[in-house]
Amino acid sequence: MSKSIIELKHLKKYYDTSRGIEDVSLKIDKGDIYGFIGPNGSGKSTTIRTIMTLINKTSGEIYINGKELEFDDVKVKRSIGYLPSEINLYDDMTTKELLDYHESFYKEDLSKRRKELVKLLKVDENKKVGALSLGNQKKVGLVLALMHEPEILILDEPTSGLDPIMQNTLHDILLKEKEKGTTILYSSHVLNEVSNICDKVGFIKDGIIIKEDLMENIKKENYTYLKIISNEIDKIKKDLKLKVHKELNNEIVFINTLTPKELITKLKDYNIEHLLIEEVPLEDLFINYYK
Repeated sequence: MSKSIIELKHLKKYYDTSRGIEDVSLKIDKGDIYGFIGPNGSGKSTTIRTIMTLINKTSGEIYINGKELEFDDVKVKRSIGYLPSEINLYDDMTTKELLDYHESFYKEDLSKRRKELVKLLKVDENKKVGALSLGNQKKVGLVLALMHEPEILILDEPTSGLDPIMQNTLHDILLKEKEKGTTILYSSHVLNEVSNICDKVGFIKDGIIIKEDLMENIKKENYTYLKIISNEIDKIKKDLKLKVHKELNNEIVFINTLTPKELITKLKDYNIEHLLIEEVPLEDLFINYYK
């Protein structure tokens, strides 16, 4: 039986009367990559900042490795690698000086892993941090989060500012971390970005988890798109009784929940010029959850 490394129970955060998060409950098992999905303002960063005790929760419980998290639990915090959505580093330091400074907080020798990450992420250690682009600062932040080989990684919008090649590099790094048993909470507003690396996905809307499922199940949602071109569209619409995704003249796309056998039975007597059944893109599934 898998052991939950991170568990949130009815987590709530209010800023006076303003909602941060309303009710967030989730479990992340050891060695899993959990995709935390939601549009900007949905509560992803507030949840993460609460886990990191950067802000105080209003109510609810946070457990790390089965133990309720205390605000000043240094041991637990040392086991976490954290990348915030917005990077704020020491601008007047060179990247090397910053990494040296970070390394000095640990008794362990981090030099080998640091060199590996600097090479993989193509980090220039000689430049001043303040002179780096957003993407290059994000890469430095990733080195800082990963170099002490944490048991838990909490990454808030880690690919923002990264080019597609570097995004792929990061995903390769994370998959290797998973192989080592690292548990990863990966926040993003782009479902397709996490579809190939996450084991489980939680969707947050207005501070509440509205759906949670295994990634393999998300990809196998029980409907498809059915595209039909015919001069009998009106009759077909009445017969199929399916929800219309889009329609233009004699071309229509249905949200299809019928089996192939049911479709053949219903459509066999119609004059159909073109028929296509295709999987629903992940982006469309994402949008559908937030309607």
